[in-house]
Amino acid sequence: MKYIFYVLGIVILTLGISLTIQSDLGTSPFDALLVGLSKNVGLSVGSWEIIIALLLIGCNSFLKRQRPEILGLLTAFITGISIDLWLYVLPHLLEPELWYSRLVCFGVGLVVTGIGTATYLYTNFAPIPVDRLTLILKDLTKSNLFFSRTVIYLVFLLMAMKFNGPIGIGTLLTVCLGGLILNGFMPLTEKVLDRISIHSSTSLNYDKDRNHPI
Repeated sequence: MKYIFYVLGIVILTLGISLTIQSDLGTSPFDALLVGLSKNVGLSVGSWEIIIALLLIGCNSFLKRQRPEILGLLTAFITGISIDLWLYVLPHLLEPELWYSRLVCFGVGLVVTGIGTATYLYTNFAPIPVDRLTLILKDLTKSNLFFSRTVIYLVFLLMAMKFNGPIGIGTLLTVCLGGLILNGFMPLTEKVLDRISIHSSTSLNYDKDRNHPI
């Protein structure tokens, strides 16, 4: 179940990211940087996800004084491909033009991003380097996810502005609410997935007992 939650979480996360990009109201500072680099330097948004992940893996290794988490690159690779796929599919499914439809698209994307992030972080398997950085900063500052996430968002916001990324009201909302949403969904997601895991394990053991009676 762990790996199912892992993949499912990334798919949900990248859907949320793509919805915020599609809304054209501004994305999270990190995603705004990716889009800005894609438009001004070249390559796809997903490709820049992978490239920046490499840099962050080195940064995380330095902060934790341990060997680089190469598995984080696997997550970034899957995330990058998923973002590019969603950005290809979504324009064929929806194209919000009116301000309220764009706002709904962004709001749904922001919540879905929080759910996806909480879901795959639950597995504690190869977090995306930027999310690992969030957890590292949380531990180093002895604060919570809201604080550490907001600090990281502010740093990427400055970088996104330099590369003319899609910064708007959505970016401000993400900076203010992104960490709060993630902090709120983490315990809720943990409870739900724990129940699913326990139920799945119980069902599996029951089936084994039926197939192999004493």
